[in-house]
Amino acid sequence: MGFLLRIFSKNSLFIFFIFLQIIALVLIFSKNAMQKSWLAGQSAAFNAWVSGYIDEGVSYLKLKQTNEDLVAQNKMLMTQLYGKGYNKNPMFRKVHDTLGNGQIYTFVDGDIVFNSINRRNNYFTINRGKRDGVLPQMGVMAPKGIAGIVINSTESYALVQSVLSVNKIRINAALKKSGYFGTLTWKGDNSRTMHLSDIPKYVSIRVGDTIVTDGKSAIFPQGVMVGKVAGYSVDNQTGFWDISVELSEKMGALSKIYVVKNLKKAEVQRIQDTMQAVINKEHD
Repeated sequence: MGFLLRIFSKNSLFIFFIFLQIIALVLIFSKNAMQKSWLAGQSAAFNAWVSGYIDEGVSYLKLKQTNEDLVAQNKMLMTQLYGKGYNKNPMFRKVHDTLGNGQIYTFVDGDIVFNSINRRNNYFTINRGKRDGVLPQMGVMAPKGIAGIVINSTESYALVQSVLSVNKIRINAALKKSGYFGTLTWKGDNSRTMHLSDIPKYVSIRVGDTIVTDGKSAIFPQGVMVGKVAGYSVDNQTGFWDISVELSEKMGALSKIYVVKNLKKAEVQRIQDTMQAVINKEHD
């Protein structure tokens, strides 16, 4: 207390001057319309500045919830788009619908915790595993296209073979415009490009044509985006087109993924096993 009194006594004239200045300013801004208007404008600008920072802070805090909402919405849309069986023939489509809701695929969303793109055979790890229903031989999609196939899983994690793997992954893919299908592989030369083979050379192709999954396997639904035709030439060994496909998904920037669960996979596998048994019997 004595310290404060000494400060006031030593600086009494300066403090009195500041006091008079405050009174003068109050009188100026309260009695003159121009100064009052200027003060109101400055006050409004300051409030807007503070409110802007508060809004940015609140938005930042809500980013996680917003992202979770978008992921859930995206998963729902994917289920609607790819989840049910598809057949162009309306007669077969009607028969199919009478058997139930037609649900074939469901999706499990997850995040990548490790990824590689600079090896001959690349892998990435996701934070979903057996407790989420993720098992080997399940397809993995990213928001913009295919990403890989699960090869192993623990309770909480799964290891995925990236589409960027030489001679490890062969995916059924098709030209969206014509429907002609072939085999999609990676040659190890460019992380942005894969190659589509087995397309007859009489099939019309243009740079920019869309490539999608053809649905003829139990791993990926029909119509999942793969990429665009970046170039093409005739393979002299096979006589078919060798088509360069620029992937729609940047594999080096993967973050969010969706594991594809085929509800009919076991049934499909059983019927394929019987077909193999028939072929083996014919060869005996």
